[in-house]
Amino acid sequence: MSLLIVGSMALDTIETPYGKREYILGGSCTYITTSASYLTDGIRMVGIVGYDFPKHEIEFFKSKGIDTSGVEISSDKKTFHWHGVYHKNMNIRDSITTDLNAFETFDPVIPEHFRDSDFVCLGNVDPVIQKKVITQLRKPKLTMIDTMDFWIEGKLPHLLETLKLTDIIMINDSEARLLSGEDNLIVAGRKILTMGPKIIIIKKGEHGALLITPDTLFSVPALPLDKVIDPTGAGDTFAGGFMGWINRTNDFSDDNLKMAIVCGTVMASLIVQDFSLEGIRDIPKDVLLSRFKDIKKLTDYKDIVL
Repeated sequence: MSLLIVGSMALDTIETPYGKREYILGGSCTYITTSASYLTDGIRMVGIVGYDFPKHEIEFFKSKGIDTSGVEISSDKKTFHWHGVYHKNMNIRDSITTDLNAFETFDPVIPEHFRDSDFVCLGNVDPVIQKKVITQLRKPKLTMIDTMDFWIEGKLPHLLETLKLTDIIMINDSEARLLSGEDNLIVAGRKILTMGPKIIIIKKGEHGALLITPDTLFSVPALPLDKVIDPTGAGDTFAGGFMGWINRTNDFSDDNLKMAIVCGTVMASLIVQDFSLEGIRDIPKDVLLSRFKDIKKLTDYKDIVL
């Protein structure tokens, strides 16, 4: 099986109550691919970076078995740079600087040897670009997109066109309400199902995630953590865990989608415990498996008799 991942690659400056880091790895493609690499192989990466992107980080992706031949390196522009400052509760952040640089002209042409990808995960980019990527592919088994309020408010007609070509949409709770016009998340998810996708994943941050299909409603809690260092990329890391499991198993039955949601939750719980990719740069297998057990314990209880 093969998993194509398309999205942004960045060098971020992040400030949280736990410190500040400058020009560290960021971007949706970066988080998704690294996360997925712990669960599957056959990962194909498409993005764009500038001449200032560290060469050793490209080698890092390769060391994870990721095919980076779809990564374009600009010879005259710097890498996309975002500077964000998180408030004390980590749910609120301020964008200080957004320098698109090389990413401003990101117009991905999917390499010929990537166009037969079995599964596709499109990070949070312009829905016009997402549609262009999908239409370059042959017959993927399952395609997932991420989106945000900026595209819902600014490019809704284009997003609706892309949704008709999409199997899964991953969206947070406020975005689900905005897209559907519904306050109740169950009602919102079911309304979004009528727009094209067969599967809806609603991220609820520290409150977990919700899976909605025509036949299934499933919720998994987030793992309670003593300390969250940097929440940047948590949603993308979740997407990587989810799609990594789907690619590994080649199974998108409702029961396996539930397991994929758990995989996403596990990976997201690891990324937030350090800055940038450090939480998942090198995870020992025993640590990863232990985290799965921790998630299971949250909802594991005996049957009762009344």
